[in-house]
Amino acid sequence: MSAAGSDCLFCRIAVGEIPAKIVHESENVLAFRDINPQAPTHVLVIPREHYPHAAALAAGRPEVVAELVVAAGVVAEQEGIAESGYRLLFNTGEQAGQTVFHAHLHVLGGEWLGGLVGGELR
Repeated sequence: MSAAGSDCLFCRIAVGEIPAKIVHESENVLAFRDINPQAPTHVLVIPREHYPHAAALAAGRPEVVAELVVAAGVVAEQEGIAESGYRLLFNTGEQAGQTVFHAHLHVLGGEWLGGLVGGELR
């Protein structure tokens, strides 16, 4: 897919039009700090190419999904959370909390994150 144009925040970050605190990058992937962190470590890992959500990315470029996960592991190591644990999260669609419609993977860690969806994991 081609870039969504100037209306996509993450496309603009990917091409350097909007500044971000970049922590990792490669040819296909960019990782930067979330401006509204939900944990001590909260990094977003995005494909440089525009896809509206994770399912579209997986259908169009499954190898880039793998690159996002590998990059998330690199970020976890750099941030010192690989051993203690971290969460990888894709929000897909409004009801899941997606607010920027460019596929992105959240890397969260640095504290106890609790269970999923308000309850303890069993």
